[in-house]
Amino acid sequence: MGNFLSGKVVAVTGAGRGIGRAVALACAAEGANVVVNDYGVSIEGGEPESEVAEAVAKEIVAAGGEAVAVADDVSTMDGGQRIVDTALTHFGRVDGVVCVAGILRERMLFNMSEEEWDPVVATHLKGTFTLFRAASAVMRRQGSGALIGFTSGNHQGSVSQANYSSAKGGIISLVRSAALGLHKYGVIANAVAPVARTRMSANVPMELKEIGEPADVAPLVVYLLSDRARDEEITGQVYTVAGPKIAVWAQPRELRAAYADGHWTPEQIADHLPGTVGKDPMPMLERLKEMAEAAAKKERPNA
Repeated sequence: MGNFLSGKVVAVTGAGRGIGRAVALACAAEGANVVVNDYGVSIEGGEPESEVAEAVAKEIVAAGGEAVAVADDVSTMDGGQRIVDTALTHFGRVDGVVCVAGILRERMLFNMSEEEWDPVVATHLKGTFTLFRAASAVMRRQGSGALIGFTSGNHQGSVSQANYSSAKGGIISLVRSAALGLHKYGVIANAVAPVARTRMSANVPMELKEIGEPADVAPLVVYLLSDRARDEEITGQVYTVAGPKIAVWAQPRELRAAYADGHWTPEQIADHLPGTVGKDPMPMLERLKEMAEAAAKKERPNA
């Protein structure tokens, strides 16, 4: 047992399997009391089983740590509140929340139904909001805390997961908003974009050249939950973890600008924009051919 998070109380959603489980175990190993949340659904969001959260909590207790399981749906306000209330009831405070819970429903945009859009956005984006909302109210009173949302490289865009990509992009904006709004209260907020072998990555129809294991993600999360990260004012950041690699994403900012003498006309824009303001190429467009070929062969190189 370590002491990097000694005395802290951390709630982790989606903690029954994969990255969430690795994070919960790592937090406990570093001295934190852990609220293990997992609704226990399949990757598509169905067939809930509360046993997965209980199993991880028991694993932590067997190793000498303190943990309690909560099988609640993070996409509801009541569910998010109950997770935080469980931390307060059992441990008296909440110092960090880590929102890993997520599902997938893959479909091309022109075929995607409301039933395929809503649950994905609700689980990822609203599920992060419900925890952030409930925890931030407590952390504001405490004068300290750390919020961690889980995003993805797919926030750049996706061929057949517009729902997932939109939710992950929204999480980044939510994290940055939390960082700005809670900074004066001593609360930090960051996002992690992992590349690891999980139930979700197994369905990616192209090789992820830089990919690690769920356990590779956990040390960064532990650091971002710690006083060391808060002392360094690490907030509003997006970090990728892929095996031994840690990278930080750029903050949104203007690249180039052009000004009209008066007001622009469409013709002037057509004449001037390509050679002045130009464009910022989408990296993913360069990989579409490779992805299409792999998908056509039904390849699952990350499984």
